[in-house]
Amino acid sequence: MSFTQQDHAQIETQGIPLEKINQQIQHFVDGFPYLNVIRAATVDDGIIRVSEDKLNQYLHQFDQAAAERDLVKFVPASGAATRMFKSLFSALDGKSDKSVDGFFDRLPDFAFYDDLKAAMQADGKSLDEAVAANDRATVLRYLLATPGLDYGNLPKGLLEFHKYPDGPRTPVEEHLVEGAAYANSNGVVRIHFTVSPEHRDRFEKLIADNKADYEAWLGVTFDISFSEQKKATDTISVNMDNTPFRNNDRDGGPGSLLFRPAGHGALIENLNDIDADIIFIKNIDNVVPDEIKEPTVTYKKVIGAVLLDAQQQIARLQGLLDMDTASEGYIAEADELLRRTLFTQPPAAYDSMTNAQKLDYLRGKLNRPVRVCGMVKNVGEPGGGPFWARNTDGSVSLQVVESAQIDLTDDEQKTIFDTATHFNPVDLVCGVKDSHGKKYNLPDFRDPLTGFITAKSKDGKDLKAQELPGLWNGAMADWNTIFVEVPLITFNPVKTVNDLLRKEHQPQE
Repeated sequence: MSFTQQDHAQIETQGIPLEKINQQIQHFVDGFPYLNVIRAATVDDGIIRVSEDKLNQYLHQFDQAAAERDLVKFVPASGAATRMFKSLFSALDGKSDKSVDGFFDRLPDFAFYDDLKAAMQADGKSLDEAVAANDRATVLRYLLATPGLDYGNLPKGLLEFHKYPDGPRTPVEEHLVEGAAYANSNGVVRIHFTVSPEHRDRFEKLIADNKADYEAWLGVTFDISFSEQKKATDTISVNMDNTPFRNNDRDGGPGSLLFRPAGHGALIENLNDIDADIIFIKNIDNVVPDEIKEPTVTYKKVIGAVLLDAQQQIARLQGLLDMDTASEGYIAEADELLRRTLFTQPPAAYDSMTNAQKLDYLRGKLNRPVRVCGMVKNVGEPGGGPFWARNTDGSVSLQVVESAQIDLTDDEQKTIFDTATHFNPVDLVCGVKDSHGKKYNLPDFRDPLTGFITAKSKDGKDLKAQELPGLWNGAMADWNTIFVEVPLITFNPVKTVNDLLRKEHQPQE
């Protein structure tokens, strides 16, 4: 692909190697291959169900280890709340539905109700009078735009989600409270939020205004950090004929290239910048009031302990395999660890390999980051799930797979996808260092052939965009992966504003 001198200057500023851009364009031409799923992972085949006795053992084990480990909670928080208010925006355009009726029927039950009332009052308007007059448009404008709360343009992390006697709480604050319960190492709680650049100041102000109060209440010290998705992880956009899409240029010359953020998968670079022994990952909108946080805290510690167990076993086998004369017994033991504990089945050619070849294979599989992923029973939520999938080297391992990664026109693949019993709630704990304490370079373990092509438009022109799969999908495809069943009560995302009316997000009786 030929680029102008102006293009090269823009590409250099963007920080993306030209070779990578050409590769992205080739992906538009060729598309991405589908993942070959073998079967769904279940509690009988790939998902661990923790017994009550083991649960208490894991809790004790994690609490003991936490004091000696550097823990971080990683929260992707850049997502805008626009889709959360989709029905309310439609109502502003005169297209109301039952969900809008439900919103207004229970308006006082929302945590932001008092602030909405105050915003209207500051402008000489009465929320009560507007509701009584069925003036929904005025109420919605003050909720979604300025002057008003501007919720339609803010990220979810800054919205008031839950009511408490001392005032409403945002998801950011809920993550502080939750993080203090399990991401606590000797009284220090490290939490990292990825945010969009246009909202970073507001996140920082929220923390600055509230941090001391939460520290005093919880008896901890918070170490809060922020990062933004890196421009170098953006992907180029193309026209429908796969030539680079260009922005409109008023001078009539060739416009600038259009780069777009590549989605959650790009955050592997942000995760890679964090130096910690154990990193918990959880979405910004999956939070609950204090009264029902206990199951979440319990199972965060449980999956943390499962990770520690796996790391200990891996370190032991790595030491044995690195000996000058690794015996066949050690090779067999490492193979068993991969199959039974790390859920990785070797390629068909494994049995015919020499001992030297087996050693290379086993060492490579053990020397990888480890993640333990909580999985909830499938209740019809859209998104990814736990599957056994074939890897490029012929091995079969556990993967978190989204529907877009599977060829659903293939009857066999669709049947496998439809048999999934569990769902990915984005509940992860990650071990990103090897047995010697050296950090892995996490981008080395992503699947470069995983991605999505999506149809978009700009300035009235159609275009194609390219997105990486979720941080927990292709970006972690070559990690050692363990699935643990966690209770459904630990999964309470807020996808629409009316989800905040569910009993899990309302004050508990």
